[in-house]
Amino acid sequence: MHFLDSAKIFVRSGAGGPGAVSFRREKFIEFGGPDGGNGGKGGDIIFEAVHGLNTLIDFRYTQHFRAPRGKGGAGSNRTGAGGDDLVIKVPVGTQILSEDKEHVLLDFTHEGQRTVFLRGGDGGRGNLSYKTSTNRAPRQHGTGWPAEEAWVWLRLKLLADAGLVGLPNAGKSTFINAVTNAQAKVGDYAFTTTRPQLGVVRHKSREFVLADIPGLIEGAAEGAGIGDRFLGHIERCRVLLHLVDAHDADVATSYAIVRDELAAYGAGLDAKPVVIALNKVDMLDDELIEALSGELEDASGAPVIPVSAVSGTGVDWVLDKLVEILGTAPDPVSADDDGEEAIEWSPI
Repeated sequence: MHFLDSAKIFVRSGAGGPGAVSFRREKFIEFGGPDGGNGGKGGDIIFEAVHGLNTLIDFRYTQHFRAPRGKGGAGSNRTGAGGDDLVIKVPVGTQILSEDKEHVLLDFTHEGQRTVFLRGGDGGRGNLSYKTSTNRAPRQHGTGWPAEEAWVWLRLKLLADAGLVGLPNAGKSTFINAVTNAQAKVGDYAFTTTRPQLGVVRHKSREFVLADIPGLIEGAAEGAGIGDRFLGHIERCRVLLHLVDAHDADVATSYAIVRDELAAYGAGLDAKPVVIALNKVDMLDDELIEALSGELEDASGAPVIPVSAVSGTGVDWVLDKLVEILGTAPDPVSADDDGEEAIEWSPI
């Protein structure tokens, strides 16, 4: 399945059905009169977050969504049938943005969340509702309220507790394969990971979701490499695991490059709790590991955990630290991203 985390779609609710103009013609009734019924209500556009979806690829092929309009009223004061609501199913973690991407209109953070986005138009009045003491045979009727429509962007931000960051080929895919049920591609070249990966970690009677994103390089904020477009998938993470390749020419510089790109992206990524690990230490002696860890600690001002996903060295230590932080960190999806509350949507 292809991964797609952004899509633009057009949505339109159903217009209300017209009211009817009708008059009674019944046997044995001396006087007739108006009996036109009201039109039916148009269908709503509803978004629903469902389990089992982790991509917006379906919206690449279907981009227009229109709910049916209400049916017209009829004689004998019969109300027209309402149009069926159109339910658009999206992955958990999807945001609905305005066409200019400036406003978050809806944010789906848990399974089963269901929201009416565009309301269908009310049906028009039939001529019976226009009858008065002075207007006994009205011939006017309502045409029904118009539909609402909008172009919107869907943006998917995967929900994970912890996020993996680092330069390309820092060993992130190997690590996530070692500690979760993920099957990320591993290769001896940069950018083996081209889309986010999710895996479930089970450690000491605790479960949490770990996300791996493509590696960052210097200038990613300006579009270098794959750029920073996938950083949105770790905005909701409560803690970051920063892997630094022990075989890099300068581990302090490698650490600084990634931190600078996180700061340039914004959204508070550089302020999140972070666990720093010196990866791929299985081929190094203890003296070199100690020296490289010291360099990284001086650059980061934080403790460094030597680790090797291949041999298992330090893996439990890293997971212990992540579980410890996850037990105290607040849930970031209780508030809207970027520190803004989702605004109430109105197409008018």
